Amino acid sequence: MTTTFRDLIAANKRNSFLLVVLFVLFTAAVAMVLALGLMVYMDDRAAVHVNVARSAVVGVIAMVISLLVALLSYYEGDKMVLAVSGARPLAHKDDPQLYNVVEEMAIAAGVPMPRVYLIDDPAPNAFATGRDPKHATIAITTGLRTKLNREELQGVIAHEMSHIRNFDIRLMLLMAVLIGTIAMLSDLFWQMLRFGGSGSSSRSNKDSGKGGGMVMLVIFVIAVVLAIVAPILAQIIQLAVSRQREYLADASGVELTRDPRGLASALRKIDADPYELKTANRGTAHLFIANPVKKFEAMANSVFASHPPIKDRIARLEALVGQSGRGQ
Repeated sequence: MTTTFRDLIAANKRNSFLLVVLFVLFTAAVAMVLALGLMVYMDDRAAVHVNVARSAVVGVIAMVISLLVALLSYYEGDKMVLAVSGARPLAHKDDPQLYNVVEEMAIAAGVPMPRVYLIDDPAPNAFATGRDPKHATIAITTGLRTKLNREELQGVIAHEMSHIRNFDIRLMLLMAVLIGTIAMLSDLFWQMLRFGGSGSSSRSNKDSGKGGGMVMLVIFVIAVVLAIVAPILAQIIQLAVSRQREYLADASGVELTRDPRGLASALRKIDADPYELKTANRGTAHLFIANPVKKFEAMANSVFASHPPIKDRIARLEALVGQSGRGQ
């Protein structure tokens, strides 16, 4: 059976819901293990008399906090991203042609007109954000606006509009929350290790014996490994999802414009441009149409790449020439 874009949108909605559920449970589990590891480190008698109730309380608190963080990011995450990126709202009178292109692609995609923001930066790039098509925003840089012609601009806007239509914006916003929360828990664990101490180790060694010492070591090693692996694993999952979303947005963007050449040409210009986005950072890089941190583009074939290689994306688009209404 052929997969339609409606199927993909429905899958993104389901994935977003499951992501929140798994995120809350995973955060609670990580918090419980790290809390237990800290208790063992600061008082190794805890290895003999494991306080499950205390660990469970820590897990529940972490679950509530993670849920609140998820809700805050769901409703306010787009504003945070726009603020970090230095984006400012753009009115229709400021750039009628840009607004016309955005309106055309919104109509083609069957979604409400998103808000339009501008980032004052010579590096050509763009991203879409928001929790759903009714609360979506497209932001582009001044470099993108001045360096692309109308056909190329239309290709980029179609790509971003596809992220909105496919509900990628919601999925990736929630993925960013997961990464941030797990990283925060891990950082907190390392900070407490640095400034904490096991002042009762000598006393408890006499009380606990070899068995307690072994339990203590196992619990502590598991906590340390989890503090190292959890943020990395979460990021690898996020980046893998991000790469697939980019391929899908390229393809569905062509469905809107009926011509892959505009987006292919735009990606070629973006790739060749020497400027790097000044406000770029790892936390928001996956949102942009192309990785805004140039040095990371060299890692485009690795599991830590937020975007697939631009040359591969261009090749896929060029393969569509002749298969669309205007690409002949």
